[in-house]
Amino acid sequence: MAGMNNYSSLKFQAERELHDDHLGKEHRTGDRDLHLSVPCSPSKKYSDTQDDVRKYLVVGVQWVSLVTENLLSHPFVVLRRQCQVYNASRRYHLHPFQLLPSIAHLHRRQGLTTLWKGVGSCLLVRGMTLAIDDFISKVTSWPKEVDSRTTLKRFGQHVLLKCISIGLVVPFHAASLVETVQSDIASEKPGLFDVFREGSLRLLYWSSPQKGRMLPAWALIGPSVSFGITKYLFNLVIRGVSSRIIRWRITNSQDGQSGKSQDTTLEHLNGEIYASLIAILTTEVIFFPFETILHRLQLQGTRTIIDNLDNGYDVVPILTNYQGVVDCFQTTIVSEGVSGLYKGFGAMILQFAAHVAVIKLTKWVVNQIVEVISNRPPQLIVKYYNLDGIASNSRSTTLSPSLSSTEMEENSLGQNSLD
Repeated sequence: MAGMNNYSSLKFQAERELHDDHLGKEHRTGDRDLHLSVPCSPSKKYSDTQDDVRKYLVVGVQWVSLVTENLLSHPFVVLRRQCQVYNASRRYHLHPFQLLPSIAHLHRRQGLTTLWKGVGSCLLVRGMTLAIDDFISKVTSWPKEVDSRTTLKRFGQHVLLKCISIGLVVPFHAASLVETVQSDIASEKPGLFDVFREGSLRLLYWSSPQKGRMLPAWALIGPSVSFGITKYLFNLVIRGVSSRIIRWRITNSQDGQSGKSQDTTLEHLNGEIYASLIAILTTEVIFFPFETILHRLQLQGTRTIIDNLDNGYDVVPILTNYQGVVDCFQTTIVSEGVSGLYKGFGAMILQFAAHVAVIKLTKWVVNQIVEVISNRPPQLIVKYYNLDGIASNSRSTTLSPSLSSTEMEENSLGQNSLD
């Protein structure tokens, strides 16, 4: 065929011009002239596709972490709170193995939904907290979030915002606690917005509660704000330290891999999730006794009947007469011992074990998806045009690590010449 003697020069010229936006070269075969146009940015398009997929994966991981923290952990929160407020229990459930028979009995008698009671009110209270934070921030221009660049003045304003938010939500949190621990078979099922009605009543009766042994709102807001803000600041510190350590390890690991450039977006996201989990776990363990005391004070006087987790079959009323935080602490130590402050600790172990398992599973699935995407070669589309500019043929070529772009160009030209 005519023109095949110039094929070697065409090969080298195509290789030099492969980095341009479009490669055009006339190639005469017999009595027809072909114009070759090769898109030279498949790797860029493929990289953009990978980035889009990674963004979706990041959003997916964040949603899984959020759902796990707020929904999947709720059954363990129910068990934990029921153990905390039952002052006359014989079993303290300090480890999960002691709690498993009671869970089986509850499930057999009341169904699995008994562990999801109060989930609606808990979500409403959390949403209410976020709404109050947002409202105060817009009115006062105080920051809702802080980071390492926040000034001391702005940080103080942020702490004050959190104190006001916690204080306003305390009565509604107490109403949500009642819905979470009360027995389904011995109490009427609350409505969706009953938490707002009960919380508002408790807030209105500021100094004279509507029930006999119920503590007034002013007696609960002080301890609740102190507990809440101290726990929040401790969590903030632990999370910041953990996040810095994890980022430092990721950076060192990347530097030690022979200078290979890698996308560490997912690694940093996993690091932030693990840092948050470490902070939550550490905070919950340290503040567990104080939470027990606070829950008992909030539940006192509400005439709540809970499931007896000593056996998981019957129900028991909560009858206490604490005068305040100090009296509750002293009474608990005398009658139940120091371990009485840690009742239900086994439920918290189950909660975080399930949380870690979900994160591990999500991480494995995401890594599998990223590996498949990274190993999939892009497609190089080669089109042929005649002298009139009309496409006469096109071929899709898979980029292979063992085949260079110039070699694939040569193969495509050769196949077209044979045609």
